Amino acid sequence: MSEKKDRLESKGWLERLSQALLGEPQDREQLVDLLRDAQSRNLLAEDVLAMVEGALEVAEQDVRDIMVPRGQMVVVHRDAPISDVLKVIVDSGHSRFPVAAEDKDEVSGILLAKDLLQFFADDKDENFNIREYLRPVVYVPESKRLNVLLAEFRSNRNHMAIVADEYGGVSGLVTIEDILEQIVGDIDDEHDTDLGSNILKHEDDLFVLRAFTGIDEFNEYFHTDFPDNDYETIGGMIMHHLGHVPKRQEEIIIGQCCFKVLRADSRRIYMLELRRLQPDMFAAKDIRP
Repeated sequence: MSEKKDRLESKGWLERLSQALLGEPQDREQLVDLLRDAQSRNLLAEDVLAMVEGALEVAEQDVRDIMVPRGQMVVVHRDAPISDVLKVIVDSGHSRFPVAAEDKDEVSGILLAKDLLQFFADDKDENFNIREYLRPVVYVPESKRLNVLLAEFRSNRNHMAIVADEYGGVSGLVTIEDILEQIVGDIDDEHDTDLGSNILKHEDDLFVLRAFTGIDEFNEYFHTDFPDNDYETIGGMIMHHLGHVPKRQEEIIIGQCCFKVLRADSRRIYMLELRRLQPDMFAAKDIRP
């Protein structure tokens, strides 16, 4: 018994000595450096380190940092016939939709795709009334901390919130998946992996693309001639030009393309927004391809 007690006392003494020699972290940066050092010595798995860093970053991020902007929101129109509603659901592959009038500032509620199953199961003959299936809207300000919102999502069993700007208008939306992806990395589902293309067009000069899109595929799609000598993907090209792994919302102009990081963690980029610039913009900014 005394031998076991001696071992415990010795272990406690060694732990205190190591803390005295190494010093306890005084801030977040020192803590991350300590964790990275542990990972470099194989005391911590790389994916675990990434999740811990993601959890720490969530506590410092606001909703505005990760929200889906208003212009990219997929909404269901309040007075649309059931056939149009189904088309939006099938085409987008999402499970939750803001329901609005013509103006996206007038969000009447949230529609869950699974709630429509009851309508078809009942084989109703009357006209479809979307208001019978709406769930309440949860509004959050752009400045709300992500860790606070995540706790509210969990306690309220809610998965989507509409983001309001300082004037009360709709500036975007955020889901629980958006927050979790900051911790565990990009979460692909069957719709994400079956897109058929890594590049999605939103407007004539606005696109969303996966960071692992190959340089060859990108050049063929946009008729560009980016080299692939030092990297194979668009994400690799961006990190090569920046010299570091960029954070969310960070932008860089390469050639006639303005890239914005939509999703990234401490190790890699996942999703990008691409805005093609007009040639006369380069003269004004004195930017060279």
